[in-house]
Amino acid sequence: MAHDAIHAALLAWFASAQPKPLLVIAGPCVIEDQATNDLIASTLCRVCDELKFSLVFKASFDKANRSSVHSRRGLGIERGLTELARIREKFQVPVTTDVHEPSQAAIAACSVDLLQIPAFLCRQTDLLVAAATTRRPVNVKKGQFMSPQEMENVLVKLREGGCAFPMLTERGTFFGYNRLVNDFIGVGDLMDLGAPVCFDATHSTQLPGGSGTATAGRPERAPLLARAAIAAGVDAIFLECHPTPASSASDAATIQPLASVEQLLRSLAAIRRAIESSSAAI
Repeated sequence: MAHDAIHAALLAWFASAQPKPLLVIAGPCVIEDQATNDLIASTLCRVCDELKFSLVFKASFDKANRSSVHSRRGLGIERGLTELARIREKFQVPVTTDVHEPSQAAIAACSVDLLQIPAFLCRQTDLLVAAATTRRPVNVKKGQFMSPQEMENVLVKLREGGCAFPMLTERGTFFGYNRLVNDFIGVGDLMDLGAPVCFDATHSTQLPGGSGTATAGRPERAPLLARAAIAAGVDAIFLECHPTPASSASDAATIQPLASVEQLLRSLAAIRRAIESSSAAI
């Protein structure tokens, strides 16, 4: 599989020494119409370019784990990957999407630069190995039911499957019913496993199943969590955003307003600069 300049830039980020430039994985939850996708992508590209952040555009072709069987799931793999490939070429930006079944991994890898494994599927050996076999970088969301130490087994599966560039994402841990918490000691434990660590600031604010047939959330807390994660030293931040969150095809309860993303990313850049300055002075 040829490595073009877009993909090579992402591989260079994974291979770079610490401290890495902040990687921003952002976009709508599921693939939207072209005009909405382009507005989101153009905004993210402009801001990340100015802040010297690396960017991966994220959107899912299918959300197979919706609370209700009647919820909208997405465009499907064929139409979804076609749209992601269009965004990739138009904006010259790496793209990522979820894969839910082993058979989807090789198909998706022909169109995207980074494969993402959903949290509920993070222990699925066949899925992990199929993703690893594509030789694409693989980002695995830490299961809400998993300890940081258990994610080492995930890394072993990926590496033995042939993945040279794995990533782990923190997205909250179950705390009773309909509640997630973020354990920043656990984030440090994830970083100790040796792979880049991403922090999912939007899904961490979920109240799973909190609305009965849909997930509720506390989206106003996403900026707080994102700032805390940057201060903790994560390598990447995950943000879902949409021009009008209430009309988002998925995760309307947690997705961030596109209009607020620039201010948030600027605050994250300021925190990173402060940390780097204080480290240099020691």
